Amino acid sequence: MRHLLATVAGKAVKAVARLRGGGSALPGLVAERIDPQFLPRTLGKLPRGVVVISGTNGKTTTTKMVVELLQGQGLKVFTNRTGSNFTRGVVAAVLGDSDVRGRLDADIAVLELDEAHAVHFVKLVRPRYSLLLNVMRDQLDRFGEIETTAGFLRQIAAATTDAVVLNREDPRILALANAVTAPRIEYFGLAPQLRHMFPHDDEMRNAVAAEVPGATPGPEGGQPEGPRADVVLTACEGSAATFQADGHPIEVELKLTGVYNVFNAAAALVLARTVLGPAVDEPALLASLQNVTPAFGRGESLTVNGQPLDLVLVKNPAGFRLALKSFPAAGSRTMIAINDNYADGRDMSWLWDVDFDSLRETGVAEVSGVRAQDMGLRLFYEDVPVGRVDTDLNASLHRFIADDPDSPKRIYCTYTAMLALRRELGKLTEVEVVS
Repeated sequence: MRHLLATVAGKAVKAVARLRGGGSALPGLVAERIDPQFLPRTLGKLPRGVVVISGTNGKTTTTKMVVELLQGQGLKVFTNRTGSNFTRGVVAAVLGDSDVRGRLDADIAVLELDEAHAVHFVKLVRPRYSLLLNVMRDQLDRFGEIETTAGFLRQIAAATTDAVVLNREDPRILALANAVTAPRIEYFGLAPQLRHMFPHDDEMRNAVAAEVPGATPGPEGGQPEGPRADVVLTACEGSAATFQADGHPIEVELKLTGVYNVFNAAAALVLARTVLGPAVDEPALLASLQNVTPAFGRGESLTVNGQPLDLVLVKNPAGFRLALKSFPAAGSRTMIAINDNYADGRDMSWLWDVDFDSLRETGVAEVSGVRAQDMGLRLFYEDVPVGRVDTDLNASLHRFIADDPDSPKRIYCTYTAMLALRRELGKLTEVEVVS
C-alpha cells in the first residue's frame, strides 16, 4: 500500500514539476519520504537485475552506449536518461517510466550514479553488475581528497553480486579489485602506444607540476601492463577505432565525438558482453555501437542557422583537456560558459590546471556564466584572445550566434550552464527534450 501511495504521489508531483519546467529530483524526494523502500521494491523485480555505472568522467555517455547495446540485443532497458545521477533522480526516473502500481516494463536497469550517492544506492539495491570508469580530482569541495572518491567506488565494487568491470589503466580503479566479492572481474584497457592520450590522475598532476611553480606532483612510476583485458583499444583516429576483443580485431566508425568517448566505448563493450554472456550477438553489438549518438550536452551537435553548434560538457581538468584535444579550434567560433552551482562544483580553481594554448590562434568569442570573470582571467594569462566577458548567459549566447551566424560554433560548458543553454537554444532550434 505504501509503495502504491508513493508512486501515485510521486507521479503527481512529477506532472506538476514538468508543467513548471523543472524539479527533476523533487518527485523522488516525495516518493522516498512516503516509502523509503521504493527503489528496492521496484528494481528488485527486474529479471536481469541492476547495472551501476560510476566514476569521475564519462558516466552519461557510457551509460547511453550500454543501454543501446543491450537494447540492440532485444532487452528492455530502464535507465535514468536525464543524467540525474543522485538516488532521488533515479526514483524520479522510475516514476516517469513505471505504471501506476510502480511496475517497470523492463528486463534490466542500467543506471548512471554519482560516486557519493551510489554508496547510498547500493545499500538499498545491490547491483548485479557494475562498471567503474576512472578517478580524477573533480569537485574536491564536495568529496575532499581523491582517495575519498576512490573509497566511494570501492563500496560499489564490494556491493556488486555478479561481475565488476574495471579500467585497467587507472591505478586507483585497478586497486579496487581487492574489494570485489563478486565471482567475476573483467577489464577494459589501452594498447601501450595509446596510454599517453588518456592520462590517469597522477600523470595529469605530474604534467601540471612540470608547468606550474609550486604544484605538487603525484607518485612516480610507470604504468604496468596489468591484467588481461576483455576489450583493448588499439587504434584511434577521429571517430574511427580498432579494438581487440578476445584477441580478434574489431574496426568501427563511431558517431560519437571526442577521443575519451572512444575509450568509453571499450568500457561499454566489456560491460555489455559481460551482461549478455555467451548469448551475445557480436555483429548486432557492433552495429549498435556504431549507431550511438552523443548524450545530451556531451558533444551534442545542434543546428542553428544551418550551421552546427556543439555543446561540450567540461567539469574537471582531465575532461577539459581531452575535450580541447578532441575538437580542433580552427573552423569554429568558441564560447566558454562556467557556472559554480552545486552540481558544477563550487571550487573553480581547477581551471588553472587546464592548458588552453590550442585556443590562442582562434581566440574565444564569448566567455560567460557565473564565473565568467575567473575564466576570462585564466585565458588572459594563457594569452588567449577573448571577445567579450559577460555573466549573463542568455545575452552572451544570443550575441555569440548573431555576431557570425554563418559559421560553425562550439560551446564548452559546465553542467548547469549546459542545461540553461539547452533551454535557451530550444527557442531557436530543435533540441531533444529529456525529462
